[in-house]
Amino acid sequence: MKKMNGDFCYTKSNNLNFVVLLFLVFVFHCKNEPKKQPENILEGNPLELKYATGFSVEEYNGYKILEIKNPWPKAENKYRYLLVKNKKTRVPEGDFNATINLPIKKIVVTSTTHIPALELLKVEQTLVGFPGIDYISSEKTRKRIDNNLVRELGKNEGINTEVLLALQPDVVIGFGVDGTNRTFETIKKSGVPVIFNGDWVEESPLAKAEWIKFFGVLFNKEKEADSIFKTIEINYLEAKKLASKAQNKPTVLSGAMHNDIWYLPNGTSTEAQLLKDANTNYLWNDSQGTGSLSLNFETVFVKAKDADIWLSPSNYETLEALKNGNSHHALFKAFKNKSIYSANNTKGASGGVLYFELGTTRPDLVLKDIIKICHPELLKNDDLYFFKRLE
Repeated sequence: MKKMNGDFCYTKSNNLNFVVLLFLVFVFHCKNEPKKQPENILEGNPLELKYATGFSVEEYNGYKILEIKNPWPKAENKYRYLLVKNKKTRVPEGDFNATINLPIKKIVVTSTTHIPALELLKVEQTLVGFPGIDYISSEKTRKRIDNNLVRELGKNEGINTEVLLALQPDVVIGFGVDGTNRTFETIKKSGVPVIFNGDWVEESPLAKAEWIKFFGVLFNKEKEADSIFKTIEINYLEAKKLASKAQNKPTVLSGAMHNDIWYLPNGTSTEAQLLKDANTNYLWNDSQGTGSLSLNFETVFVKAKDADIWLSPSNYETLEALKNGNSHHALFKAFKNKSIYSANNTKGASGGVLYFELGTTRPDLVLKDIIKICHPELLKNDDLYFFKRLE
């Protein structure tokens, strides 16, 4: 800075220093000013999940964000839903597949495995439609069907969208093997949200059962769902502990022949997990992979001809039907000893198989059935719930 004629004159260097000083003051001010967060973001609370990995929920003040992570095997996309508890709440902007107001007042589900969750949460009155109502076994829901409170929607692969849209459900709970169901796309384009339920993709019995919390979220009944699941978990783990006391481990065969192929659970399936937790020797327990094993008769016969017990022989309901299906079935020791048990004979009034409906939600009852069959001395006072011996 130079003085000329009593005045101060600024050089270019002084100008640059002044600009730098202003910049530093601005930066310092910005760093110390608290960053503005979207409203309610800091109040997010994750839903506690102990076993299930296919979905997650974050709850905020007045709304929830539901994410479906694995709706079918090898799914590439995730689905996010904004669930609004209070319409007056300021909700975040984001890339959501749908926005749904809670609690759900009218619902359509597409699998019988969804029915028990509605009943256990005491919201079965919200069910207004179902594709294939004859498959529903529950006496409580069948009574509602008989009173015309639940509409028939056709088949899951081709839902009658005209009837469904006339019902004006708040949401449709769907499931799919690859996400290419055109009916669901039509429903979504008509303004009805579709949420894919991926309970069947989970890799353990308790993980599948924990999806009752998914329904608890939709009806603002998280506490009730958590309490119900904890009871199921305790019962399951206690039954598993009881089975561990058994002195012997009977060998177990499963599945049956269809068109010269024997289909049976692989060793990493939930069915195999149940057999392991029941302290049995499932003969294919060491197999790996997804889906069922597909073996020829010779392979199965060599390994399982002397198996002590034969569980779930496909859809065969009598020994005669099993033999007529393929005469080779009669060659097994379990067939000769009549030690074959199936859940296909426990049905609802219209023919729906109870096991296919309730078994996913109540693995504790399934496990106790297997223990009763394989270790009857441990559960002398218990009756079989799902399974029956083939006659």
